[in-house]
Amino acid sequence: MMLTKKDVVEQPKSKFLRVKCLDCENEQIIFDHATTEVKCLKCGKVLAKPAGGKAILEPIAREIEVLP
Repeated sequence: MMLTKKDVVEQPKSKFLRVKCLDCENEQIIFDHATTEVKCLKCGKVLAKPAGGKAILEPIAREIEVLP
């Protein structure tokens, strides 16, 4: 049996997300395991809050895409 790189090295569980602020329509990329509050770069509203693991998106933010 031949082992591949995926069998030997564990893949990361964290990813980057493209999110959209529903107030100002700004799109930005955030880390899904953020350890600090993530604010919109345009209007300053909080998009995601840390939760000890995966960050929780606020109702004002919409996940558009998970980046590889």
